Amino acid sequence: MSEIFNLKPETVWRNFHLLTQVPRPSGHLEKVQKLLLDFAEKAGVEAFLDPAGNVVMKKPASPGMENRKGVILQSHMDMVPQKTPSSTHNFETDPIQTRIEGDWLYANNTTLGADNGMGVAAIMAIMEDKTLVHGPLNALITADEETSMVGANALPEGELEGEILLNLDTEDEGEMIIGSAGGVDVTAEIEYKDVAVEAGDKAVRIIIDGLHGGHSGLEIGLGLANANKLMARIAVDIIANVDARLATWTGGNMRNAIPRSCEAIFTVPEENVEELKAIVADYAETFVQEYKGIEASIVVTTEDVATPETQIPEEIQDNVVNAINACHNAVLRYIPSIPEIVETSSNLAIVNIGNGKASVKILARSASESQKNCIANMLESCFCMAGMKVTLSGDYQGWDPNPDSEMIRVMSDIYRREFNEEPRVNVVHAGLECSVILSKYPGLDIVSFGPSLRHPHTPQECCQISTVSKFWHLLKCTLAEIPEK
Repeated sequence: MSEIFNLKPETVWRNFHLLTQVPRPSGHLEKVQKLLLDFAEKAGVEAFLDPAGNVVMKKPASPGMENRKGVILQSHMDMVPQKTPSSTHNFETDPIQTRIEGDWLYANNTTLGADNGMGVAAIMAIMEDKTLVHGPLNALITADEETSMVGANALPEGELEGEILLNLDTEDEGEMIIGSAGGVDVTAEIEYKDVAVEAGDKAVRIIIDGLHGGHSGLEIGLGLANANKLMARIAVDIIANVDARLATWTGGNMRNAIPRSCEAIFTVPEENVEELKAIVADYAETFVQEYKGIEASIVVTTEDVATPETQIPEEIQDNVVNAINACHNAVLRYIPSIPEIVETSSNLAIVNIGNGKASVKILARSASESQKNCIANMLESCFCMAGMKVTLSGDYQGWDPNPDSEMIRVMSDIYRREFNEEPRVNVVHAGLECSVILSKYPGLDIVSFGPSLRHPHTPQECCQISTVSKFWHLLKCTLAEIPEK
């Protein structure tokens, strides 16, 4: 881990290391909030924790820059907690252990937290540096972005000052984002009374693991396997052909992460146990072939387990399993005018069945408000037909691109001049907080950018070290060349 202190720019990497030492999974932000407030006090910067749990910092303009437009620097403080099956890491207590491989920084068997820790580290570096040239600055470091954008949605109006928002949550250096998808959480639930397992039946646990997983916005178009969808295919088959009955099902743990693993326990007449295992073995081979070149490490296994006392009533089981199998997952549509960019998708993110309750959580996204409503209604219809109660929550609109953005022109000119390269101006299928903030602070000129990350929301998450220097240089130059009011 000491290698991180040799990386440049030193100030950004030092602050990122501080963040890795403080647990900050979504929903457990008390320690990182204190770290940020203590940091601001030490740096001599005004800071406070707002009612939404966001940390706000304010820094006056450097001498001679008082007439520039105000800038709001924005990132989120929470990270997605994902780890490999062998990891014993506790995201609520343990620091992230980092390692360097060539030009990339990784964590040891966990998510790195560069999403969006690199943005927060850059904000910290800006706030503590007394030599930088800049106009009036606000910083907004939001709470629980990864779980329905809690901090942005509850952001009080009037606490921020500025005409420009620089969001530091983009994951391809050289790309400037001016639009993002909206989203809505679809939750389907049903309660039931467990029934007794048939006398003499045996229990088998089916485990699906080793999938790539990934960010359900950025990587939804890669054709990656979804562990819950794979399990549904097996479940439908063994229920129909070997009289299997579902006892429990657990798959996925984050709404915006493609589920990497899943396990379910089925009961089955003793004479059908081997046939069930043979069916699962056939699916294991099928999945490897279907995802060849995309998923390198799919593992599908069975193991005998103690027979539970109860299981799901057959009618409830059939309805729920069929709905999971039938519901849409992955890309629904690409943007007609930009066919290489996903417009509308859904991620069958979390399935929890057992102890008298079945719950399914899906994140639906779209750059089109009408298509977002369409896919949400499709999913609602699917689960309503299974007799489940469906709730739509956390709805946020997309961020509509502004082709007349003054800041895009300014930053594009800087990028060409400083790097002798043409920046890519784009929209992204991931959900950024920009649209939510824009609804509370209309008229903001917004650009999102950052260093290059790969495989966010997975234990393979990494940050390309060489791109951090370019990101930092662009940020400093941009602040120095903010237009006058």
